[in-house]
Amino acid sequence: MSRRGTAEEKIAKSDPIYRNRLVNMLVNRILKHGKKSLAYQIIYRAVKKIQQKKEANPLSVLRQAVRGVTPDIAVKARRVGGSTHQVPIEIGSTQGKALVIVMNHPP
Repeated sequence: MSRRGTAEEKIAKSDPIYRNRLVNMLVNRILKHGKKSLAYQIIYRAVKKIQQKKEANPLSVLRQAVRGVTPDIAVKARRVGGSTHQVPIEIGSTQGKALVIVMNHPP
C-alpha cells in the first residue's frame, strides 16, 4: 500500500472552438516542439475535411471513430508463484480513449 496520498484525477481541458475534450487530447498528442497553434490548425483542417466529405457533424464522426478502436480489455503482468502471467483487466472509457490516442500515433 502506498504511503502517499491518492493521485488526483486530472480532467482534460476543452479546445477553444468546439469545446470538446477529445479534440484537445488529439491536439496535445500531435503537439511537436511546443507549437500548439500548429497542432490546432492541423486538427481543425482535418475536421473541416470530414465535414465536407461526410455532410455530418465532424465531432460525432471523430467520436465514433475513437469509440470503434477503443480497447475494452488490457493485459497486465501479475506474478503468481515464481512466474509472471498476463492477466486480462477491463479498462474504463477515459483510460481507453487515452490508450487509443497514444497507440495510434507514431512517436
